Amino acid sequence: MVKIKEFRIVMPMSMEEYEIGISYTIMKMEQQNTNSKEGVEVLQQVPFEDEKLGKGQYTSKNYHLQSKIPSWMKGFAPASALTVHEESWCAYPNSRTVIKCPLFSKCSLTIDTVIRPDNGCSENAHNLTSEQLAAREVEVVDIASQSRDYWSKVISAPNVDLTAFRSQRTSRGPLLKGWMDSCRPVMTTYKLVIMDAPIWGLGERLEDCIIAGERALFLACHRLCFAWIDEWYGMTLDHIREMERQTDLLLKKTLKKPAKAGSKHDGKRKTLKEEIVAVGSCT
Repeated sequence: MVKIKEFRIVMPMSMEEYEIGISYTIMKMEQQNTNSKEGVEVLQQVPFEDEKLGKGQYTSKNYHLQSKIPSWMKGFAPASALTVHEESWCAYPNSRTVIKCPLFSKCSLTIDTVIRPDNGCSENAHNLTSEQLAAREVEVVDIASQSRDYWSKVISAPNVDLTAFRSQRTSRGPLLKGWMDSCRPVMTTYKLVIMDAPIWGLGERLEDCIIAGERALFLACHRLCFAWIDEWYGMTLDHIREMERQTDLLLKKTLKKPAKAGSKHDGKRKTLKEEIVAVGSCT
């Protein structure tokens, strides 16, 4: 049975700011989750043009994150078979992401994203048919909330209390009860997750597991996007494109770097900007 779940994530920023902020956040999270043994491998980033989406950027990635996969799933195959491949076509403010795993070749996971300058009130942002609307489940995700489920613990994103956070550069926050109805600027990313796992005896469990994992990732990523606003606020798309190039080099260097026994990282972790500047100076 195909499952359709729409997540509506309201953000206290403009659409122009979100394009910068979410790109910065994804790069920083990938950098923090990549080490010598596992992490994110960027395979390709090139321009594309599509009749439906328009012009944008195509990205292909492999996720080597076997330690984050549930133990019951690891029993089906060796870790190498659980590498996840992601293709993304981003033509802001719309995008499509397709995620595949060799172990579950019959399964399909598609995420369609539509971004609008509202507070989550668009009832059919994806222009679904009447049949799709009847099957769709909608959840409004509040970034000021915190989840304590399995996937939220696995993602292990930095814990920030957005009900007490206030941006020094924009004076936005804290996000108190009812903030989605009163904040300005405001925008919403509508993420339509379509999961199909036609596997007898396992499909429904796998579908629920994957959708729960996507929800936790959406929440963590968007919470950090706002929590890190003082780091990316004021950047331009040209800055982001250069950071993407440098982050690609950094991830490849980190993932393939041999682990040194007994080595430790002293002091405070560098910011994403500091990390990519260090890599850029070596290229």
